[in-house]
Amino acid sequence: MTIARKLRDYIDGEGIAYDTVPHHRTATTSQSAQAAHVPGSRLAKSVVVHHEMGYVLAVVPSTHRLELSTLQDVMNKRLGLASENEVSTLFADCDIGAVPPIGSAYDVPVILDESLGDASDVYFEGGDHTTLVHVSGPNFRNLMKNAQIARFSHRP
Repeated sequence: MTIARKLRDYIDGEGIAYDTVPHHRTATTSQSAQAAHVPGSRLAKSVVVHHEMGYVLAVVPSTHRLELSTLQDVMNKRLGLASENEVSTLFADCDIGAVPPIGSAYDVPVILDESLGDASDVYFEGGDHTTLVHVSGPNFRNLMKNAQIARFSHRP
């Protein structure tokens, strides 16, 4: 696999320039950053959470941990981590654990941690465990234009 089809179609439809960074198969976003020789603080990690009304994609730097209690306060909803089955249903063309942060491509709302807001460039999973997508910071912010922005993560 390279880039998941829904993701590629969405990015192309938005007219966003990007390139891909292949790397050896990894199990975590932190390992992907190391394998691709990119700063972990610029690799967007996606966490799918559920609430009583549906799902949201929480996007944080790979160097950070999601603070679920803070995110619940920000969203004013009870949240839980989505199961692998739920994730594979929402992101059917992606491998488990390689969900891209571009929720608009999958009709999933996004909440973006503000720590990614001023990055000069951003990398993210392309839908498999061997490819990162690289976009400029302004292009990433354009892809995130419908996202809610808040602070809900920290460095461990």
